[in-house]
Amino acid sequence: MHTQRLTLTLTALASAGLLLTACGTESGAGSQSSSGSGSEGRSVESEVPLTGVRWNVDSVTVGGKKYDAPDDAHLKIGKDGRAGGSFGCNYAGVAVRIKGDTLDFGKATMTKRACPEGLMKFEENLTRALAGEKLTAKADGDRLTLTTAEGDRVDLTSGPEKTGTPLTGTKWTVNTVGDGKTAAPLPKDVSGKVHLTFGKDGKVRGNLGCNDVTAKAEAKEGRITFGAPTTTRKMCPGDTMTTERKLLRLFDGTARYEVERDTLKLTAADGTVIDARAAVR
Repeated sequence: MHTQRLTLTLTALASAGLLLTACGTESGAGSQSSSGSGSEGRSVESEVPLTGVRWNVDSVTVGGKKYDAPDDAHLKIGKDGRAGGSFGCNYAGVAVRIKGDTLDFGKATMTKRACPEGLMKFEENLTRALAGEKLTAKADGDRLTLTTAEGDRVDLTSGPEKTGTPLTGTKWTVNTVGDGKTAAPLPKDVSGKVHLTFGKDGKVRGNLGCNDVTAKAEAKEGRITFGAPTTTRKMCPGDTMTTERKLLRLFDGTARYEVERDTLKLTAADGTVIDARAAVR
């Protein structure tokens, strides 16, 4: 899955009970971050390590209202001063200037997956909290808090790397269908209804929004070879049939697949891209 990597530079952060000691040198005048805006980078080490740690976003508070983070919202900082992260659904890249315990984020560059309304709202608020103004960083054990002068804040906790959801046995709810350049959310009439489940018997079963579908599906080395689909023959409204025709392009051929935590991306032979998420049980 192509994602923008999040470039994050860190310096010494100090707070009650925790001292972070910076090492290394400035990257040099005129250096550019991966997002394209000027940002000085430095390597860091600390008594309580920040680098090599997955910082899970617990919540973001904007305008006095707290929003709980989705499971996959996180930042992971490397010892080279670079990091990758998810804002809840989309991955983001951003430049940030550090001075003392103050972080000044630039404008985030994000992937463009369409997401459910709740995730989009969280991403909007997280982006606003990080990019609105300078933030003060305070660390305490496994917790990190970023706070603006207006009181907006992002709360994070260090935690283990989450393993990917297994391809087989998982009910994958399809959220978007696109052509690799643009991704369109499914029409409201079928939103949340389209799903696929890959069985250990080498078959995939699911629903295309109206009709059920079954086909052979053999996964190997990042590719799934689909057999010809067998479907029910219900008559469906126009938008539903349009969606089904797009989804049927996946079958009777070989498609690339990627699983990243709770997200599945399928790319059909003709370039059709399907994004799905593991259904909540």
